This record gives sequence, C-alpha cells and structure tokens, in this order.
Amino acid sequence: MIFAPSPVGNGRLTRVELEKDKRECKKIGPCGVGEKALYLNSFYLRRRYYIVWSDVRRVFKRVAMSKGGFSGHGIFGSMPYLVVLKSDGTEEQCNFKFENQVDEMLEEIGQRHPEIPLHSQESEQKLAKAKAEQEAKYTDKLSQNARDSLLALQESSEYLERKPENYKVLVYAAKQKRSVDGTKPSLLTAAWLIVACSIVMIVGGLYLRFAIDNPLGLYLCLFGGAFILSVAASQILPTPNRNKKTVQRDWDEAVSLMTEYLHDFHGTVSQDRESFPVPAQYAHPVVLTRMVRVIREGRAEDLSSALAIVKQDLRALNKDVKVSQQEYDEVVTVKPMFLVCNYS
Repeated sequence: MIFAPSPVGNGRLTRVELEKDKRECKKIGPCGVGEKALYLNSFYLRRRYYIVWSDVRRVFKRVAMSKGGFSGHGIFGSMPYLVVLKSDGTEEQCNFKFENQVDEMLEEIGQRHPEIPLHSQESEQKLAKAKAEQEAKYTDKLSQNARDSLLALQESSEYLERKPENYKVLVYAAKQKRSVDGTKPSLLTAAWLIVACSIVMIVGGLYLRFAIDNPLGLYLCLFGGAFILSVAASQILPTPNRNKKTVQRDWDEAVSLMTEYLHDFHGTVSQDRESFPVPAQYAHPVVLTRMVRVIREGRAEDLSSALAIVKQDLRALNKDVKVSQQEYDEVVTVKPMFLVCNYS
C-alpha cells in the first residue's frame, strides 16, 4: 500500500491490519466500512483517513444548505455530509456528492454496529418530539375497514423488506431520470459553450506553447482543462451511460423488476388483497408508512384513498416549504418516483 490512510482517532492499526482491512472494506462513495475501522475521505482523496470503531461514538448525516446543518428548507437543493463524532468529542465531516450514498453508509454501519447511534443528539430530540406530535394526531376510533387497511399495509411493507434491493433500484433509477429530464436547456447550452470555449483555449494554448514558445499557452491549457473537468463533474452534459435514453431504460427495467416481484404477492387480510396496495412504481416502505399515518390520522379508511392523500401531500411540498428532518428524508427518497410518473 503506497499511500496508507492516516489515523484520525486514538486507535491505531498495524500496517498489515490496515492493508487487509482497507482492501476488504465495503466502499461506498468516497468512504468505506471495514471490519476494524471506518474509512473517511479528504476533500480530494477517497478513504484518506481511518478511525477504529472503538473511537466512534456517533455517526450521522448532516444536510447543509447555504450554511452548515439542517435548515428545513430546500428539499432538492442540498449538500450531504457524513459526520463522525469521536471519543474525544471532536467531529470529522466528510462531503458526499450523492445523498443516497450517505444513507447507504449509515445503513451499513447500523447493520455492523447497532450500538452506534446514527443520529445527532439534536436530531434524536427532534425526532422524539416529532414522533410525539405525530402520535397526538392519531385517532383512537378506527373502523374495521381502516384496521384491515393498516394490517394490509404492514403485511405489504414486510414483503418489500424481504428484497430491499428492488425498491432501492427503483429509487435510484427515479432520481437519475428526474435529474436528467429536469436539466434546463439553458444550462445544457451553457455547458456546451463552456466546453467549446475550453477546447479553443486548449488548442490555442498548445499553439502558443509549441509554435511560438509563449509560456502563456501552458496556462491556457490548464484553465481550459479545468473548465472541462468542472462541467464533467456537474453531470449536466449527457454521457453514454447517463442520457435520456439510458435513464428511461433503467427506470423501465426497475419498474419491470418490481412488477415481477409483486406478482407473487398474495395478501391474507380479508378485503380484496390479492394485489399489492400500490402500483409497482410507488412500491416503497416509506410510501406505505405515509399511508399508515394518513389512515391512523383518520383522513382515509381504504388504501386507494390513503394513496391519493399521500400524493396530494407530496405534491404540496416544494423547496419553499419548511419540513422536519424526518419529513425531509422521506420526501427526497420517494418524491422522485411520483414526479417521473407525474403522480399517475
């Protein structure tokens, strides 16, 4: 191992332990989850640091807007971080490009180390308060139809959890399609113009450097290359693996995979429950959880009405609406699925 990760806590691994653990760790975005340590990134390098598990006191997600920390605003305009609270009380913060990778990191850490809290202390207090407020809205008087609907939703959620990769693929495909389809033509035009100008700068720089031996040419090449890399990192321009045709194909395949899986679902609750309570494109535990809340609040009794109200609630949420952290996590997960289907 040429570039060994540096420790950021009190614990240390031997070089042999570190080499083996890093090689076998589960790599998620710029970080990694190993058997002996958690691997963290620097601003430029992946898995540049490590912290042994005995030094980890808490790991949680932080969503930053214009200022650090969760603000409750801007549902789709955010920057995700993985924050690690160390035994000495200090924090290590790692920036991620995709929020779903932070969620995947937390899920993996939770599976391997259930003793490590996965929320900040402030978030735990807010979640407890939000849960109490939510439960205060629940009604004690539920009809038999409503109780049967709740049982059907519980049964359906358990069925989805038997093969979670199906709904995870569905969410990923929906977000990719939403991102590509939502790219504004003006941004696309601006990106192509930047690339064209950058190519001209590089060609001109090469001419100045090698034809007339002008040192300014080297700087033109560097700036031109930097602009091209910046545009590429923004993921605005289409690529062979990320364009309207491929994201539509991936979405169709994800829906088809879920449809095939749900074909074997057979409910046991007495009401016509032979089919899954939501269409395949919305088959996610969060959607079912939100339907449960709607029914327990007395806003609906049957499944179709509950789903309609969930759609209505999601449609009303936008970047100007203030939401709780729990609401934020749920919305950024499932709303793209509804958006790409136009809530149909």
